[in-house]
Amino acid sequence: MYKYDGLVIYQNHDDEGILEIVEQNGIRSLHFGSHSRQSSLSLKDPEGLQLPYTRAMTSWLLFKETVNNALIIGLGGGSLARHLLYHFPECRLRAVEYRASVVKIARSHFGLSLDSRLKVIVDDGGSYVRQHAQTSAGQYGLILVDAFDSEGLAESIASIAFFDACKILLEPNGILVINLWGTEKKVSGSCLQWLEQVFNEKVLILPVRNRGNLIAVAFNQGVPRFDMKALKARAIELEQQYQIEFPKFLKDFNKHNSYSIQAVLTK
Repeated sequence: MYKYDGLVIYQNHDDEGILEIVEQNGIRSLHFGSHSRQSSLSLKDPEGLQLPYTRAMTSWLLFKETVNNALIIGLGGGSLARHLLYHFPECRLRAVEYRASVVKIARSHFGLSLDSRLKVIVDDGGSYVRQHAQTSAGQYGLILVDAFDSEGLAESIASIAFFDACKILLEPNGILVINLWGTEKKVSGSCLQWLEQVFNEKVLILPVRNRGNLIAVAFNQGVPRFDMKALKARAIELEQQYQIEFPKFLKDFNKHNSYSIQAVLTK
């Protein structure tokens, strides 16, 4: 049986395995040798975020209006990088990707242009974060982590030392967002425990509806508390601005964080 429903327009190998690009109904997707899509791009709407989990990773906008410096661990096709560059002209962005071949594909097939605001570094994301924590403390207002290989979450990410280093790299009012895979219950559970320990339980989870992804959002100590009424109004405004389902995100935050959300909201 053919692995994909669409047309394979690119196939290659590197030391880490297979890289394939598949097109179907005007959607171009990156695969690492399995059916799971690592990144997707609409050829008609290249600025839109096609995958539900990438849209869910923008949920940080409910709690932070803008960002001037951001770090992405795991570039993939570059969807989140392109989203930040497009919507935040003042944002300086650093992206760390383990596979040089993935960076080339993001440039050649997924519209990640050369931009003076973006620096792409080929390195192991976990090692990079730990190495730079002491020299770049408080540098980033936002850290996005989406570091998967064909086997699951990258091994160097799954440690409390990684999250400790992320916290050091964040500004006092910075936010960390990480994509976890819900079916990897042991790994995801450990990551959530480490996040809660490092960020003093100021962590919210956002299960992606009808998908296996679990997004976790961690707030540094300087992030202010929020009023739910104001958040609801902001969610509606954000949905109109970005055409992303922010009211659903807020509803699901409320549904799945009955205890921990109290650490984020005002009394």
